[in-house]
Amino acid sequence: MAREAGKTFLAELIGTFGLIFFGAGAILQNAGPQTVGTTGIALAHGLAIMLGVYMFGSISGGHFNPAVSFGMALTKHLSWGGMIRYWVAQLLGAAVAAWVLSRIYAGSLLDAHLGTPMVDPSISPWMAACIEAVLTFFLVAVIFATAVDPRASKGFAGLAIGMTITMDILMAGALTGGAVNPARAFGPALLAGYWQDHWVYWVGPLIGGGVAALLYERFFLERA
Repeated sequence: MAREAGKTFLAELIGTFGLIFFGAGAILQNAGPQTVGTTGIALAHGLAIMLGVYMFGSISGGHFNPAVSFGMALTKHLSWGGMIRYWVAQLLGAAVAAWVLSRIYAGSLLDAHLGTPMVDPSISPWMAACIEAVLTFFLVAVIFATAVDPRASKGFAGLAIGMTITMDILMAGALTGGAVNPARAFGPALLAGYWQDHWVYWVGPLIGGGVAALLYERFFLERA
């Protein structure tokens, strides 16, 4: 039991590390020497998640996101104690990745706050939280449809989940950063010391992810 818990913890830590390292790293590249644009940033996040799901989906479920783990706990696919363990692994992986990025750039590109997602001044924080909720709703619904539902075609979960992340950032990257993930916001914010509107990236994704999980579990998931 302890060995299995250790494996899932390490898988979630590494997978979340990869998401922040490549995703936030693309933002820092865009702010400095290499203009990758919103499309490049979206693809970096989507590809990181896709690869993480294919690497560790069979070990931990490939959550890499506290909102996903919260949805799984709400629908009893994960215990509440297991959710806390996943959260610790995810937040630790995000913090370590942000620390590595801070060493790579060694104080440069501080205007990007190590890739911390930010709310655009044209919208209110509450509107940003609603956007994050909608984006995360679709992410968690896709996860249930492709990775939890036993009727799903095998082998496509990683691609579908990665493309959903890409779609989310293409839609909302300029508005909220399209984080859809509290850990994605937490790691860079911790190392950059930038906490403005940080609650948006917890409240929005947890509500959106929770609603999607309950809705899919109640109305769409086939029961024995």
